[in-house]
Amino acid sequence: MRLREARWALIGTLLFALGGAAEVVGAPAWLWWALYLTCYATGGWEPGLTGLRALREKSLDVDLLMIVAAVLAASIGQVLDGALLVVIFATSGALEAIATQRTAASVQALLTLAPEQATRLHPGDIEETVGTVKLVPGDVLLIRPGERIGADGRVLNGLSEVDQASITGEPLPVLKQAGDPVFAGTINGTGALRVQVEKSAGESVLARIVALVEEASATKAKTQLFIEQVEQRYSIAMVTVTLALFLVPLGLGGPFRPTLLRAMTFMIVASPCAVVLATMPPLLAAIATAGRHGVLVKSAVVMEQLGGITQVAFDKTGTLTDGAPRVAAIRLLEQCALSLDQVLRLAATAERPSEHPVARAVVAEATERGLKLGTPQEFSSTPGRGVTATIAGTTVQVGSPAILSAASGTGLGASSAAAEVVGIIHAQGRTAVVVVIDHVPAAVLALVDRIRPQAAEAVASLTRLTGRTPALLTGDNAGAAWQLAAQVGITNVAADLLPAAKAANVRDLQAAGCRVLLVGDGVNDAPALAAADLGIAMGRAGSDLALETADAVIVRDDLATLPTVIALSRQAHRVVVANLTIASAIIAGLVMWDLAGHLPLPLGVAGHEGSTVIVGLNGLRLLRNGAWNRAQRAGWPAHPDRCGQTMQPKRG
Repeated sequence: MRLREARWALIGTLLFALGGAAEVVGAPAWLWWALYLTCYATGGWEPGLTGLRALREKSLDVDLLMIVAAVLAASIGQVLDGALLVVIFATSGALEAIATQRTAASVQALLTLAPEQATRLHPGDIEETVGTVKLVPGDVLLIRPGERIGADGRVLNGLSEVDQASITGEPLPVLKQAGDPVFAGTINGTGALRVQVEKSAGESVLARIVALVEEASATKAKTQLFIEQVEQRYSIAMVTVTLALFLVPLGLGGPFRPTLLRAMTFMIVASPCAVVLATMPPLLAAIATAGRHGVLVKSAVVMEQLGGITQVAFDKTGTLTDGAPRVAAIRLLEQCALSLDQVLRLAATAERPSEHPVARAVVAEATERGLKLGTPQEFSSTPGRGVTATIAGTTVQVGSPAILSAASGTGLGASSAAAEVVGIIHAQGRTAVVVVIDHVPAAVLALVDRIRPQAAEAVASLTRLTGRTPALLTGDNAGAAWQLAAQVGITNVAADLLPAAKAANVRDLQAAGCRVLLVGDGVNDAPALAAADLGIAMGRAGSDLALETADAVIVRDDLATLPTVIALSRQAHRVVVANLTIASAIIAGLVMWDLAGHLPLPLGVAGHEGSTVIVGLNGLRLLRNGAWNRAQRAGWPAHPDRCGQTMQPKRG
């Protein structure tokens, strides 16, 4: 349906352009009249049909009035003006419809994260392949290396690392062993697990995410542009006065033609064309300008509302950070006789065959330092511990602090020192990776998720714009969350949040009077994105569900554009207010002239169309790069409100 609207609007625009070109070059009048009238039909039938349907439901809206005004303009020879009105109105409506499109398929596609089949174990370890929808609590599943987990459950036995970023947003795989919970749709690592199902497919965390997104999207109040909120009353008033101007004088014996001409003049000068154009072009121009600078705003409603945001909330992993760990520091132990580069080269060579995120971080650090890596002669990987490799006769282990328990003999003192360093690194909210060479601990690497370069600047700018510090809502652990918050200037943190709890925190902020903008990237952010007043997704790192659920997308993941687009929205609002003032003043003047005296129809048309041109051109000023540059420099004051600041973390 919405693609059809766009197609007809495009055809109408092309016909209008052809008609204008034919008129300019002096083609026969019948030709450009035919082109314009065909433009009326192609571009106006959809709004006209919408208006007639509304009329059938005893509602009168601007759609029908725009078409009536365009037809009246053509009836008095102003076919160009009417065609222009049809084109602008149809095009803006089509763009709005496409930009705000929400499809159930995009939400239901999330369910493909969970596998369709799972391996169920019967007594005697007899395997059976069954559909995940048939799994019931109590079933035991065999999860092989690399498989997606088919249901929420708890590990009975086995040891493996599970990538559960899609649910919790944690940047690194999490070690799972007997007694640990696992979630449907998460990815098993290199070990095998036996999992007892605790929830059916319809009750899993993944299914709850789908339900939360659908519920929030359905219950969120339909928001309209300001002009749309008053169009019904204005339309009824205008039609009532027009009929009165025609029927009352006619009933009192007035002449038919002058009475009809006066009523038509009122209908044209009072029609809200200029008022509609006062609102839509500035917002569409602001959308186009934001798009050129890497922010896709999906509708004029969203662009209008961005300026009223009073509280911004960020996800952590993939939003304020890159979502990939890096080596932040390397601590050599005193007992190690090798240099830092030698230890790093051995560690990176050992990790080279591994696909683990830690391995990629270690190899990347060695590559950045220009170290030449070799090829291990032997290699093995143990879930939850790390890798072991033989390099030119040297045994190298790289992994979690659990490998320190294997150190012996001369390595006992180094193990104690390494454990102390590991404790310090963990206290800083970082991940510790231990390097053991020939069974003696040699170094400890501190890994951290890389903070986006623009994060601190964006937080500071948003604090100035909204009058309060942004909040941090994350599924990551509290230590990592507070460590990052301190670096970017955030003081309001809720950590260890599952998707439902993240959405609940958003609703708490709204209940405190905040207009909340949530910025996220993952599947686990989708319920909160839908629940927030506005949601913005990261374009490069964002999941398909987050991109569909969000109201806007930061295409190049540049957080510095976020405060700028909010300032641009406020700039657009100022232009809209100026345009409405101009349009209302001119309409009021023309209406009073027509009611109090005799307004010549050509002068009424000229005044009405002149006001339309003025407000249209004023709105299009936002297309220039200067508008974006002014928004970057703007020190817009915060909106006064009673928005609260403190969140109470909800883990459920």
